[in-house]
Amino acid sequence: MIEFFSENDFQFMHTSEVSDWIKEVILEHGFVLGEITYVFCDDEYLLKLNKDFLDHDTLTDIISFDYSMGKELHGEIYISTERVAENASEFNTEFSNELHRVIIHGILHYCGYKDKTEEEAITMRMMEDKALAARIFS
Repeated sequence: MIEFFSENDFQFMHTSEVSDWIKEVILEHGFVLGEITYVFCDDEYLLKLNKDFLDHDTLTDIISFDYSMGKELHGEIYISTERVAENASEFNTEFSNELHRVIIHGILHYCGYKDKTEEEAITMRMMEDKALAARIFS
């Protein structure tokens, strides 16, 4: 089950289509969907989580908490819509494209992909691009 919540005034659209897409990506990587919760929030909310749980005092676009059990994926993914909007502007892309990239980024972490080293980041970006290309919605 995939659920979407908002801690700010952001209204997420296309929940059914996005959920189906996420499920396909999960299956494609050999995993099974458990319970995934997305929470859309602002920078302040995400910064507090970053400080409280990860001991980081920096802004970020996404924080994911992985509760997976073996091949069954479970977790909470928090996304700052403010950061996503700023990144979309910086990378000259549509907000929805950047949002979908961040949405699938969290899932790819659950599937075992990392992005700490340059090589890992390149692989992560390739996996994001592949997943984004498979979307059947905009």
